[in-house]
Amino acid sequence: MPRVVVVSNAAPPGFIDDLYAAVGHAAVVTDPDLALRYRFDRAGTVEPGSPVAVVRPASTAEVASVVRVAAAHGIAIITRGAGTGLSGGSAARDGALTLSLDRMRSIHIDRESMLAVVQPGALNAEVKREAAANGLWYPPDPSSFEICSIGGNLATNAGGLCCVRYGVTTDYVAALEVVLADARVVRLGGRTVKDVAGLDLKRLFVGSEGALGVITEATLRLRPPQPPVATIAATFDDVSAAGSAVCAVVGALRPSALELMDAGAIRAVEAVRSVGLGDAEAVLLAQVRVEGDDRGTVVRAFEAAGATYVASTDDADEGELLMGARRMAIPCVERLGSVMIEDVGVPIPRIPDLLAAVRGISHRAGIAVPVIGHAGDGNFHPLVTFDAADRDAADRAQAVFDEIMRAALALGGTITGEHGVGRLKSHLLADQLGPDVMDLTRRIKAALDPNGLLNPGTWI
Repeated sequence: MPRVVVVSNAAPPGFIDDLYAAVGHAAVVTDPDLALRYRFDRAGTVEPGSPVAVVRPASTAEVASVVRVAAAHGIAIITRGAGTGLSGGSAARDGALTLSLDRMRSIHIDRESMLAVVQPGALNAEVKREAAANGLWYPPDPSSFEICSIGGNLATNAGGLCCVRYGVTTDYVAALEVVLADARVVRLGGRTVKDVAGLDLKRLFVGSEGALGVITEATLRLRPPQPPVATIAATFDDVSAAGSAVCAVVGALRPSALELMDAGAIRAVEAVRSVGLGDAEAVLLAQVRVEGDDRGTVVRAFEAAGATYVASTDDADEGELLMGARRMAIPCVERLGSVMIEDVGVPIPRIPDLLAAVRGISHRAGIAVPVIGHAGDGNFHPLVTFDAADRDAADRAQAVFDEIMRAALALGGTITGEHGVGRLKSHLLADQLGPDVMDLTRRIKAALDPNGLLNPGTWI
C-alpha cells in the first residue's frame, strides 16, 4: 500500500525527497488519480484543493518524522481519518500536505483494566467489536459508526445515539499520544481511574479538529455490556409536540437513546426501506432499560404530549430495525439531491422552538430541510437539500444553513454539537464564542502551533 502520493508539482525543492527519507522512497506514487479519494470529506459543498502530497504513515514515529519535514519546509498539514467528516475539516488545501492516518489501525484490549489502546485509523465499529469479543462495550456510537474512525471521533468529540445516557467521546478518553507541531511526541492522561495531576490537557485536544496536534494513539475507557433495552416508537402530527415530549422525558429520566425524525426524514427512509413509520409529522424513538418503570414513564410522557400512536418492544431485532431506520436517514435524504448536513444544539427546553424555527426557515426559503437528531441531548441535524447543479440553489441553501445556525444561537445553543466547525462553519464561530474567547482560542493555538501549520482555517 502506498504511503506517500504526490499530487502536485507545487512542492518546494527538496520537500518530496525529505518525505522519501521519512517514510520510504518506494512508497511514493506520482499518479494524482490514486490520491483523489484523499481530497474530499463528506461535506459536499466544500471544494477541496490540491495538496502537495498525501502521506500515509504507519506509526507515531513516522507521523513525527513527517511533521518535522513539513515544519522545516513551512508546509501546512491537513490531518484526516476515514474522510467521513461533515464539516470540511479534512478536505485538502492547495499547497498543504494531507496526512492520512488510515493505515494506523491497531487495537489492543486490556480486559482487566477495561481499556482499549487504539490507533486513530481504527474504525469505531472495529473498536466496538474488539471490546465485545472481550465481554466489554465501547458506548460512543455516531450514526456512521460502521465507517468513521476513532481519530475523527476524537477530532470532533463525536456523540451518537446512546450518548444522552452514556456520554460522548471525551467521556471515554483516559489518555492520548499526540505529535505536536514541532514534532515532539507527548503523552497526556494515564490509565488510572482518577488523575488530577496538572492540567487535563487531553481534553484540550479532543474536539480540536487537528489544529493543535496530531493524535496518534488513544487509551479509551470501556464499560460492561449494555443491559437489555426496550424500544419505544411514537408518532406525532406536530413536530413541536414531539419536541415537548422530549422535554418531558428528559425531565423525568435519562433514556439510553431518544431520537427524532420529522416528516421529511420519515418519507426519505420509507422510500428506501419501509419500516412502518407511516405519514406522521414526527417520530420519536426511545430506548430504556427493560427493568423498572422507565418504559411506562416514557409512554406516559409521549401520550401526554399528544402522540397519535405509541408502541414498544423488548425484541432486540425489532428495536434495531427501528433504530437502524434512524441511522440510515442521512443517506436516504442524500438520494433527494445534494445535502448540507447541519449540526446544531440547543438547551432541552428550547427544542420545540428550534424545530419550529427550522420549519419556518424551510417554508420561507422553499427548500426542503428534513430534520433528524439526538433529541435527548438537544443535538439536531437539519438536512438542507438542494440541486448542486443550480448555482443559485446552492447559494440559497447556504443562506438557509447559516440562518438555522443563527436561530440555534439565538436560542442559547451552539453551531455544532459533534460534527465540528471545519470550514463550513468557521465564519460563525466568533458569533457563538465572542471576541474574548476567540482571542483566548487564538493564543492557545499560537502557543502550540506558532507557525499556524496544523489544519489552518478550520476554526481560527
